[in-house]
Amino acid sequence: MRSIRLEPLFSMAEMELRRLRHDPFEIITRAVQPILWVAVFGSVMAKIRAFPSVGDYVSFITPGVILQSSTFISLAYGIALIFERESGILKKLLTSPIPRSYVVVGRALAGSVRASTQYVIVLASAAVLGAKIISNPLNLITGYLVLVLACMGFTGLSILIASLLRTRERFMGIIGAITMPLFFASNALYPIEVMPDVIKYVSLANPLTYTVSALRKLLVSNSYDILQETLILTCFTVLAIGAAVKNLRRIIE
Repeated sequence: MRSIRLEPLFSMAEMELRRLRHDPFEIITRAVQPILWVAVFGSVMAKIRAFPSVGDYVSFITPGVILQSSTFISLAYGIALIFERESGILKKLLTSPIPRSYVVVGRALAGSVRASTQYVIVLASAAVLGAKIISNPLNLITGYLVLVLACMGFTGLSILIASLLRTRERFMGIIGAITMPLFFASNALYPIEVMPDVIKYVSLANPLTYTVSALRKLLVSNSYDILQETLILTCFTVLAIGAAVKNLRRIIE
């Protein structure tokens, strides 16, 4: 039986951290949009009390903004594979002794690490604006792990999409077409109860809904009742990565 080696997986994540350390400007530029969502949209909606049932709206919207910014980064990660295919780097990597499943899982972990930087940025911005975020380290760490799990799934989905497309332009067009619908058809900005019936059904099949729900319980409601959300996110991540592994060969054909 082949032993599972974790070094190749963690080395890809570590490489992503080194890239971010050498290019901190990327973190700064990616922080602008989520800060505006919390500071402008959140504050305005809180002032007009658009959704009285949710209580403090800035606190309510914070997990949703974390997911909005993190999901976009995760879904855009596949463009790196298209670039590496064009430059020949990916072909060399796939002909190495590392199993192809390791390449996908390692890249999914790396993409989730890159995307999860938004977690700290959005939480800090929301706290400055008066959001009532649970400061218990266990809640914060658990929330981060939930986010990493979800982002691995979305990065796997991105790799799957990249394996089916031939150009970077077409890839970005597809990602742009699915990112905002995923965001708006979730409970990120408003409770599910106020949605039209059709959107309610869509939101129940949307992995963003369960990620936001888990983060909201941990960071706002101080609840650890996230078993259902965790199981659903685990199934989503396993399916997305499994499909990406199966179709990875197409990216070099």
